[in-house]
Amino acid sequence: MYNYKIMSLYQSPLSMRRRTILKALGFGTLAGMTGGCDAVGSVFGRMFAIPARDTTYFTPNAKFYVVNYADSAVSMFRDVNIEQWKVHVKGEVKTPLSLSWRDILNRDSYDQVSTLMCIDTLPGGDSMGNATWRGISLRKLLQEAGADEETARDVVFRGIDGYDDSIPFKRAMQDDVMLAFLMNGEKLPKEHGFPIRLIVPGLYGIKNVKWIVEIEVYPGDYQGYWQRKGWTDDGTIKIFSRIDSPGHYQTLRGQEQLFRGIAFGGPNSISKVELSFDAGRTWNECEIEKPMSPYSWVIWNYKWQLPKRGKFQTVVRATDTKGQLQIAELVRPQPAGASGLHTIIADVVQI
Repeated sequence: MYNYKIMSLYQSPLSMRRRTILKALGFGTLAGMTGGCDAVGSVFGRMFAIPARDTTYFTPNAKFYVVNYADSAVSMFRDVNIEQWKVHVKGEVKTPLSLSWRDILNRDSYDQVSTLMCIDTLPGGDSMGNATWRGISLRKLLQEAGADEETARDVVFRGIDGYDDSIPFKRAMQDDVMLAFLMNGEKLPKEHGFPIRLIVPGLYGIKNVKWIVEIEVYPGDYQGYWQRKGWTDDGTIKIFSRIDSPGHYQTLRGQEQLFRGIAFGGPNSISKVELSFDAGRTWNECEIEKPMSPYSWVIWNYKWQLPKRGKFQTVVRATDTKGQLQIAELVRPQPAGASGLHTIIADVVQI
């Protein structure tokens, strides 16, 4: 069983300092769930100001969030002997397979832009990233192995670190599920699962197993590492949106301010993003830039004509292409992912 969790998130020192202070004051959870403004902003004001974030389509590998799990003393950052490494396909199959690294590279591969998101991500959080992945089709691999469609229910993935999880067989047979070996045009970094990792668009990171050494077509309902601890087996990402700029409690001057951020629909694309400057009483529709793929976040923009002065509780929400509106209720990540709307204070100061 796993006995520790290694977590390395790309966060600014200011953000980390703010969270430390909030926790010490007993506001840590509430501030994190709301972006740190509507719950405590009126009390502490600019003490917890957060600078704007850059909004880009792709996340550099070095800044891509990392959440790893380890069994016993296995090091996730050790070198893999690629000449000895193999991935084994077994279970409810007619022809078990063992593929080497060269076998993987010699198979037909394709590129796919997909967003990964940690199930621990809070409203306004940054435990997510968008990348171009290159890999091989899981569906074709399972077909080659002769997976038994009559008895197969789940497909189980096991990593060299001892971590395991599964996805339904029907999901595994869709064209967008891949075993990736490149990330943003580079060899998959060790911390992101070299030699290969699973990419399943629309499912939280817990389902996207890394360092894969075994794939089993399973006849039952398999309970992976986190399911055995009470977390969801479904793993579907909830609709998410975030204000990247301006920053929380950033001083705004002039006639116009550009608001900018991202929105992500998990298994569905985003059809609408809205901003409210009065704590959700009225809403303004934003412009959405063309997404890089159906599986990636979108970038949204809104030009706000600034009022004379005041502090405005600014909220963002998104709607997906199936008409589902982002959940406003604040819910903790366990067991099925957090929900809630990202909120900042827009501090307008006119002279």
